[in-house]
Amino acid sequence: EFGKDVPSTEFVGYDHDSIDDAKIVALVVEGEQAEAMMSGVEGIVVLDKTPFYAEMGGQIGDTGVIRCGEAVFEVTDVQKNKGGKFMHTGKVIHGSFQLGETVEASIDAERRMAIRRGHTATHLLDAALKAVLGDHVHQAGSLVEPDRLRFDFTHFESITPEQLLAVDTFVNDAILRGIPVVTEVLPIEEAKKKGAVAMFGEKYGDVVRVVTVGDYSVEFCGGTHVDNTAKLGLFRILSESSVASGVRRIEAVTGTGVLELLDSYEQTMASAAKAMKLSNTTGLAEHCAALV
Repeated sequence: EFGKDVPSTEFVGYDHDSIDDAKIVALVVEGEQAEAMMSGVEGIVVLDKTPFYAEMGGQIGDTGVIRCGEAVFEVTDVQKNKGGKFMHTGKVIHGSFQLGETVEASIDAERRMAIRRGHTATHLLDAALKAVLGDHVHQAGSLVEPDRLRFDFTHFESITPEQLLAVDTFVNDAILRGIPVVTEVLPIEEAKKKGAVAMFGEKYGDVVRVVTVGDYSVEFCGGTHVDNTAKLGLFRILSESSVASGVRRIEAVTGTGVLELLDSYEQTMASAAKAMKLSNTTGLAEHCAALV
């Protein structure tokens, strides 16, 4: 834990993917504060402000680069400590960095966009599960990564294929409607009056960030989101399982993840057709059935 001389980090990543006026307020090498970080060294950079999202609320941290002239620090993970300082973990891959320098901090914007899609999808998924299974459904945890999302929720029995299809359809319908996703910073009492739902395991102050998706969802959330559901593209459930007594888990993909899933299905079918010596996939199921 740093001393009181190191200020907390201001997060500016809701509005910026990159900033060029961040100041290095601390460098950590092998667990000790340092004045400089040289090429090839792994460590932690702390900035006075950053566009990098620190892992919290189920959303994974950003990756990207911090630059100062020709010097480059590759950020592979970001965590927030108890003092509100964002710990940018990574490695100096060129040049060196000095305490007090002004740097450019840039996130991997394409990766962040994929995470935004996944996070907004979890809000829609929560609404879908309540609509299909009942109001007893409550979030019990989540993880939003660039390539997939995981959502744990309370439910007392396994989910039928018909129910899963209804959940999938609900989310995709909300996507195709192109609903604006609105974020507001409100006093907590006002947020509660709007009907905002607290996310699992989160603690809230007097002022909270509220994410509203039309009539579908109103939740306390500090994470990053798309500004319209249409930007999710597509949604597809990968799996549904039990993780604990009374707790189920859904894994799903959005956007390009769905396109990659469809590509893999097509490749599998094409490979199966080739193995069956068919010129295309027409009649593949019948040929497979004939072998049984």
